[in-house]
Amino acid sequence: MKERRLVVIGGGAAGFFCAVNAARLNPQLQVTILEKTDKLLSKVKVSGGGRCNTTHDCREVPALIKKYPRGNHFLKKTFYQFAVTQTIEWFKARGVLLHTEADGRMFPTTNSSQTIIHCLLKEADTYQVVIQTKTAVTGIEKRNTEFLIHTSRESTLSADYICIATGGYPKENMFDWIKALGHTIIPPVPSLFTFNMPGHAITKLMGVSVPHAIIKISGTKLKEEGPVLITHWGLSGPAVLKLSAWGARELADKQYHFSIIVNWLGDTTEQELREQWTDYRMNYASQKMFSKNPFTLPNRLWEYFLGVAGIDETTKWAELKSAQQQRLIQLLVAYPFDIHGKTTFKEEFVTCGGISLQDIDPQTMMSKKMNNLFFAGEVTDVDGVTGGFNFQHAWTSGWIAAKAIAVKVN
Repeated sequence: MKERRLVVIGGGAAGFFCAVNAARLNPQLQVTILEKTDKLLSKVKVSGGGRCNTTHDCREVPALIKKYPRGNHFLKKTFYQFAVTQTIEWFKARGVLLHTEADGRMFPTTNSSQTIIHCLLKEADTYQVVIQTKTAVTGIEKRNTEFLIHTSRESTLSADYICIATGGYPKENMFDWIKALGHTIIPPVPSLFTFNMPGHAITKLMGVSVPHAIIKISGTKLKEEGPVLITHWGLSGPAVLKLSAWGARELADKQYHFSIIVNWLGDTTEQELREQWTDYRMNYASQKMFSKNPFTLPNRLWEYFLGVAGIDETTKWAELKSAQQQRLIQLLVAYPFDIHGKTTFKEEFVTCGGISLQDIDPQTMMSKKMNNLFFAGEVTDVDGVTGGFNFQHAWTSGWIAAKAIAVKVN
């Protein structure tokens, strides 16, 4: 007979990782996963365009914690227990190999999220983890050393240990059942979102991307670099998503109305570009500007800049007027945009906010307010930039909680 019961609330990456590891580490545990929807591991399935960006090849803890806008001090204590190297080895031991792409993102070599899902479901089956879908938790009571878990099925489960791994909630009142247990909630706001520019002419170039640009948010210290993608609603891509993560609270305070400056040439400064411009005029003097693009910019974007600068299709480099030259240089290295709203980046919907880290022991992921209650994943006030970092936090926190629970049973 199994002697102790662990109920994991949430059938996502963190919940599964806690459940399967706890069941494996201690056979005396009877483990149950409760998932409120009819879908398991739904974020795993859609992440990375269906390939599952499992983690990021950032193996040194000091560098890794810099990828998380919130939770830095807390993560320093968790990642020294289980981080990228351990994640790679855990999946490898179960026949799942990961490969690294040029930008550091790591995916299963099959390039299919189903590989990760199958691995976790197989582990659950091997260690007899019970899975209940369409079961939302409506409240938790503590009676002596036992938990009573009330569900939407009008049923009550008992447990010796609970791990809450529900993912992030978009509204603060959705945390009420956790707040009722005595925990502090940091109000959630969106992180990882794209910037909307309704009606801006540049959106006609949707699908055009630049491999290395720098974006600054005017009037703040917020700045990020990386690929930028033009969409039909505005700007997206890793640079924008990283900026939205670091600026999540500040941009929420601005109600998503703010201005940005884009340097489409990345690290090239205005002064450097002016110095290079003399060479361009000499080297391409007789060539038409529309047909001679000296930058690593997509031609459609180059032509757009020329049009905005008032340069027509017949203009040759040697004929460029100084006012047009000044305007074009400004557009290339300091293009201003007004942002009006955001769009959730569906694949990697993330919130900042959640259970205050002051309430959680990073060595065990156990609540400091209630014995034998644990947390894992995004329900805590931790969020990472795009690139596999949120999954890494899920694996790390899930594993730490599992280990702590397994040790408690002995």
